[in-house]
Amino acid sequence: MKNQILAIAAFLTTIMATTVQAANSEHVKQLLATKQCQNCNLTNAGLVMADLSGANLSGANLTGANLSRANLSGADLQGANLSGASLFGVNLSEAKFSGANLAGADLRNTYLANAQLTGAYLNGANFQGAIGIPLQIASPEEFYAWGVAEGQKGNQQQAISYFNQAIAIKPEYAGAYLARGVARYQILDREGAFQDAQVAEKLFTSQNNTPGIQTAQVFIKELQTPVNEKVSAGSPSFVDFLGSLGSVLLQFFPF
Repeated sequence: MKNQILAIAAFLTTIMATTVQAANSEHVKQLLATKQCQNCNLTNAGLVMADLSGANLSGANLTGANLSRANLSGADLQGANLSGASLFGVNLSEAKFSGANLAGADLRNTYLANAQLTGAYLNGANFQGAIGIPLQIASPEEFYAWGVAEGQKGNQQQAISYFNQAIAIKPEYAGAYLARGVARYQILDREGAFQDAQVAEKLFTSQNNTPGIQTAQVFIKELQTPVNEKVSAGSPSFVDFLGSLGSVLLQFFPF
């Protein structure tokens, strides 16, 4: 009997908590009808695939809201609370986030071209797979880590884009040149891969990084081997030519 009472109490507590944290239904209707919802309560609102382009959501509470695949291009989200919100695959081009709270938000595969994220709180936000990430919101090591993750999944073009961003922030980032060369190698851009391998070797040498030097040299040797001398043809795997030395890529992940 005691266990039953405790179970019922826990169930009622969950319902009450959900009710307290639910979005204001009138605010949701207002947003969808007018795209004007300043300071609205949209906590945990379900707005999947909603067309909210140009919407005014400044100061709105969107904590835990599900906005996956929505269109928020040009939206005003200044000062909004988007902590824990799902923004997976959202079009956020030219959206304004100054002063917004995006802590723990899911921004994977978002489109961020010209999005204004200066002054936004981004601690714990997940930008993996996002396109157009402004350089100032991530470290070169983070761009590198995202690039390696995309490369291992076979998304070489996206991987190259991330490595480009890592290099743009940190031009002496030897590991990013090496990894970009690997990605180019996989899409059969041998010339680009060779150029990156040479730059990586020079940078590793100047940095007295022996494992890096050895790995770059193995890569260069692979690239200098004529294709018709290889045992098998076709697109190589991400690190098949590196063998055990492939683990050197991992040392560039952020700690």
